[in-house]
Amino acid sequence: MNDIPVIITRRRTSRITIRITKDGQVRVSAPRLVPRSTIEKFVAEHRDWIEKHLDKTAARQQKREEFYAGLDISTPKLRKEAVGKLDAIVAPLVEKYSEQMGVKPSGIFYRATKSRWGSCNAKTRRINFSLYLLLLPDWCIEHIVVHELAHLKEPNHGPRFYAIMDKYFPRWKEARKETAI
Repeated sequence: MNDIPVIITRRRTSRITIRITKDGQVRVSAPRLVPRSTIEKFVAEHRDWIEKHLDKTAARQQKREEFYAGLDISTPKLRKEAVGKLDAIVAPLVEKYSEQMGVKPSGIFYRATKSRWGSCNAKTRRINFSLYLLLLPDWCIEHIVVHELAHLKEPNHGPRFYAIMDKYFPRWKEARKETAI
């Protein structure tokens, strides 16, 4: 703990665990009655592991920031241009796969999201796509389109959902690896 800030959470658990969050926080979960000195000792014993994973997390975060910096949408004009470019790619894919899959979204929307490539509200049938899809190869954009349309048939990521993906976009596993930023 010393020079590394640690967030301690007391839980109903039987052991002490450490995890590094995506934003580089060190979080320790510990049983409720374990003394703080025991937790501090545990953290000290795992200092090398913590430092190694903090470095990995920082490198991954830097890579993400560099990736997303590849699309400038800092002004309304640039954002509008990005929406136009993405819509020119996505709209024909939505049309093609909607017909093949027998589904119809109620609307397609574009947002500057970094946490998800796309999302689908199965109840309203609205699909959102990240403008940052423009930074991906076309075949990966196609994967995201099929993925979101598949949610109109099957809302959850279960065996039925993946059977739909296998049928309409067999390369989905490869694309998922490619889009893991």
